[in-house]
Amino acid sequence: MSAMPPGNPASNPFVSSPTYLMACQQLRNVAREINLDAGVAERLMLPKRSLIVSVPVRMEDGRTEVFVGYRVQHSLTSGASKGGLRYAKNVDLGEVAALAMWMSWKCAIMNLPFGGAKGGIAVDPAELKGGEKERLTRRFTDEIQNIIGPRVDVMAPDMGTDEQTMAWIYDTYSMKVGYACPEIVTGKPVELGGCVGRKEATGRGVVYCISEAFAELGISPESATAVVQGFGNVGSVTCEELVKIGVKVIAVGDRYGSIRNDRGIDIAKLIAYVSRKENEKKTIVGYPEAEAIADAELLTTPCTVLVPAAMERVITVENAAKLRCRVLAEGANGPTDPEADAILAGTDIFVIPDILCNAGGVTVSYFEWVQDLAQFMWDEEEVNLQLKKQMLRAFKRVRDEAKARKFGNRLAALSLGVQKVSREKARRGLYP
Repeated sequence: MSAMPPGNPASNPFVSSPTYLMACQQLRNVAREINLDAGVAERLMLPKRSLIVSVPVRMEDGRTEVFVGYRVQHSLTSGASKGGLRYAKNVDLGEVAALAMWMSWKCAIMNLPFGGAKGGIAVDPAELKGGEKERLTRRFTDEIQNIIGPRVDVMAPDMGTDEQTMAWIYDTYSMKVGYACPEIVTGKPVELGGCVGRKEATGRGVVYCISEAFAELGISPESATAVVQGFGNVGSVTCEELVKIGVKVIAVGDRYGSIRNDRGIDIAKLIAYVSRKENEKKTIVGYPEAEAIADAELLTTPCTVLVPAAMERVITVENAAKLRCRVLAEGANGPTDPEADAILAGTDIFVIPDILCNAGGVTVSYFEWVQDLAQFMWDEEEVNLQLKKQMLRAFKRVRDEAKARKFGNRLAALSLGVQKVSREKARRGLYP
């Protein structure tokens, strides 16, 4: 495999992104280990389709501001492409392409009939006022209308977006096609055909994996402590679910700061604190029953399980050797870069890789999509039962692969994902 993605680097629009280069490095590593056909590897390195759109929006003060939006479909081999839509100030095409690639492997590991996709708009959602977010979402949907569809590309919430964002996309798309089409998005409100348990699915899936790791390592949840970086949807639900199985959460961080209480943080009280009307930033900062700590200190706090559940590339060569956890459960996408991975390989840290650990969200998105297509909805007990079954089955497959090939868990998970997609490409052949 080449040191760079295929094609002329000077004309490759993705290579300026370190996140995309990280995803490519992971693919090169697994391709080398499984002797992947070079032609297939080259096809997998670059996304199938990428669209960049300008999104003009009338702002509350009367001026017009133009935002840049992206939708990347990594693969359509396995079925419709599937992936979230994020609103983040620094999002770029390469980051979205990397996230779409990881979604392909994630869907493959979970044996879902999807390829990977991702979308983003370069905007800080916290700065949007009044109806600006709705106008932004509806205009973006209109701009990418020609490449989305319930059998083509299905969006879901991600960083900076939520079920209301999905409701606007659903309505905009339905108005264009002339009929209600709830299966165009997942993660929407239950009243509009959303799936009960979807909002909690990623965090629940993380904790299902942690429980399996504890069982394998002989760790009692009641004796365990946890540190969680990120207190959005994934991080907060992960904290709630950890407490339910007896784990003590001792430190939490968000984009504004980090807090610690070695006696344990009352997660219900922390969620109530974040949700207060006067807490405009919805931050954990200032929570009175914990002390403030430096953000850099959060990831290196001694604990049984560390859960990075926020941004990519937070575990690096600078801090990997300083981690003091027994289990690293990656709730975020791409939180550990390849150089840090090499350092972790020399430790006894049990890594639950992102494409397995946080796959609960896309799995329940699949359940929602199926229910919308069939117009037959499940109850939450059935959703959670099926989610747990899928997560435990995937966890076992990854561990079996790791033991059989003497791989680390990340390489094992990637090999399963890449092999499934490459087999499907081989079966379908190359057109024309």
